[in-house]
Amino acid sequence: MNYDDTHIAFLAAIWGEGFLSPGGAAEVARALEGMDLRGKDVLDIGCGAGGVTALLVAEHGARHVTGMDVEPDVCRAAREFVARKGLADRIDIVETAPGPLPFPAESFDVVFSKEAILHVPDKAALAREVFRVLKPGGWFVGSDWMISHDGEPSPAMAHYLKCEDLDFALESPARYEWALTEAGFVDVSLRNRNPWYREEARRELARLTGPERSRFEALSGKAEIARQIETWEAMLPVLESGEHCPHHLRGRKPF
Repeated sequence: MNYDDTHIAFLAAIWGEGFLSPGGAAEVARALEGMDLRGKDVLDIGCGAGGVTALLVAEHGARHVTGMDVEPDVCRAAREFVARKGLADRIDIVETAPGPLPFPAESFDVVFSKEAILHVPDKAALAREVFRVLKPGGWFVGSDWMISHDGEPSPAMAHYLKCEDLDFALESPARYEWALTEAGFVDVSLRNRNPWYREEARRELARLTGPERSRFEALSGKAEIARQIETWEAMLPVLESGEHCPHHLRGRKPF
């Protein structure tokens, strides 16, 4: 398990309630730029604690969103978040096992995912499953953390990944593009978000080490916050080098 209640609470404190990845509503909007979700049925892969899932309905007009995740704690947190937002009639949260998506072919107009595919080792298999559940003409839209190159990570990247201590399976933008194209997607595009997150991560570290530190420690404990600071300090060099390179990505299933 990657995200227990303590980890969920910490990430909510730094990234916003319901979020397990950075950027909040503004970054979701940037990933969806040019996409019209009004009246659409959407699948949110790796819905986490529900923040993104709720936005797809509340701010982007999706008719119905199915959020799915493999972790019980985050699914429970997502259901609670959606209920607090009064959106339970338009959102389902589905806890699934890793593997094929548990939905019929051509079920969704749009499949969205934000910083969740990095936990999936077989990107090509997931791309094929996304292609299968999309309706003809539907879009796969999302963002994910990536490594800039194929092959072994640098010592700095390996140190950062060890500090994260999560089941990251980072791959290069080229591998993502190949997986989407191989699955049958067209109009495939990727956009590097490293410049944005490089600056954002500096601000996050400043919060963890500055006047807010005592608030974070009261929430998660001094030892956990010290560990998180070590992780952010390890992440900044690989953001600076460009080896850690979050990207937006999208592709369309042909008609």
